Amino acid sequence: MGSLLQQRLAQLSATHPQAIVGILHGIERETLRVNADGTLAQTPHHQALGSALTHPWITTDFSESLLEFITPVSDSIETTLAQLADIHHFTVSNLSDEQLWPASMPCFISDQQQIPFARYGSSNVGRMKTLYRKGLHNRYGSMMQAISGVHFNFSLPDSFWQLYQQQLADNNSLQDFISEQYLALIRNYKRNVWLLVYLFGASPAMCKSFLEGRASRYPFQLLGKGTLYLPYATSLRMSDLGYTNSAQSSLNVTYNSLPEYISGLHAAISMPSEEYRNIGVKVDGEYQQLNANVLQIENEFYSTIRPKRTTQSGERPTCALAKRGVEYIEVRCLDVNPFSPIGITAEQMYFLDVFLLYCLLQDSPALSAAEQTVTEQNLKKVVTDGRRSNLDLLCDGQPRLMQDWAEQLFADMMPVAHYLDQAHQHSKYSGALKQFYLSLLDPAQTYSGKLLNSLMASQQNNGSVLLQLSAQYRQQLMQQPYQYYNEQQFTEAAALSIQAQQQIELQDTVSFEQYIAQYYAEVPACDKSTG
Repeated sequence: MGSLLQQRLAQLSATHPQAIVGILHGIERETLRVNADGTLAQTPHHQALGSALTHPWITTDFSESLLEFITPVSDSIETTLAQLADIHHFTVSNLSDEQLWPASMPCFISDQQQIPFARYGSSNVGRMKTLYRKGLHNRYGSMMQAISGVHFNFSLPDSFWQLYQQQLADNNSLQDFISEQYLALIRNYKRNVWLLVYLFGASPAMCKSFLEGRASRYPFQLLGKGTLYLPYATSLRMSDLGYTNSAQSSLNVTYNSLPEYISGLHAAISMPSEEYRNIGVKVDGEYQQLNANVLQIENEFYSTIRPKRTTQSGERPTCALAKRGVEYIEVRCLDVNPFSPIGITAEQMYFLDVFLLYCLLQDSPALSAAEQTVTEQNLKKVVTDGRRSNLDLLCDGQPRLMQDWAEQLFADMMPVAHYLDQAHQHSKYSGALKQFYLSLLDPAQTYSGKLLNSLMASQQNNGSVLLQLSAQYRQQLMQQPYQYYNEQQFTEAAALSIQAQQQIELQDTVSFEQYIAQYYAEVPACDKSTG
């Protein structure tokens, strides 16, 4: 363990060991609605689930068929998972014969035209959300937008930040310090994110229909009649088969300060694209995309992690960050865990807390665009070949065995886990580390290894195995009693969300064209005072 990390942990433990208690989490889990035969559901968002525009917990992502479940912020991992399970319970109870797809890569979809854009009603904000999705379809196709993931939102308590700022003898405002430290965390996350994909990647195989006649540079092998796989892959979702934007590779979005990050992202939203100009913004009187720039909006920028600030109505994410600083981070590299009915487990969340705190407390020098490219190359190698023996990655400009590097990370994280255990008076953090260390010793114990071995042993198509899991989880969720919410609360939330959408539609006072112009009118200030 580095002496700096050791020193920081010792100081935190000696002064106020309880200051770390109160880490806040939230989960966003995406999942396709599928029919009993494993095909994509074509039905609109179910009325019983309320309005996808305004419901606090149940919405849609790219498609009407792609649900997204959002938990409230909580300082208890068990509470978060109970809330997520209840959202699943209520949803499957109101889907008729439809089921929730338990994996990241999509079910059988014979034609991407079968993937309907998500609809959010007739308000300006609702129309803008749908048009953004139409733009994604026109730019990249709909198939890659049907991929599901799990996003893990994480923020440290003020009690910790106040103590840590004193410890580092920092004289900035507390918010400036917090923003600066979250960016430091993100830089180390980028250096080490390959470990999360090795451990938690769960999409080594996919339905052949995903390629839909397109060529692929990957040497896929065929299993059964319709499954393509790579023998050592961890996460095809995270490969460039997934959501990619070739124009983004030239962007200079770096994380050495908040103004630098905001400036880079804003430049991308303002940068015209010849390729997207050829699509047209408005063709024969009908909008095709929000604009013809490299990014339509900030969310189109693909990253495995994002610094975030809760936005106000109609506010752009970069403007919110510039005005009020970083509030939390969003981890975006997680596949849906097919071995959990709700897509993620408590052990994963405990591990992520340790990993993210390690990334914060470890020394975090600046990360240039060139160095960032190396981190992305490391990630790509683990995505396609992570379980291959003797795989090497680039570390400080030199090849290094992934296994050796991972061993060191686990050794360095264990004292962080003990610090968290001590503060919370249990051993769940070190327990999670020990559990996932077994996956390091034996790649067959990773989620991707288990899933692929199961497919090979049964010689069944990926879709058949996942459909069986889907039916099993549906039954399990429906039989499981509510733990945090109750049915009445969900019914009331759905009704209130429908009323809220109607209210928004009644309150529109400007044309759609004016609304879009107003949305882009505010430009984020990127001077030093925002950092």
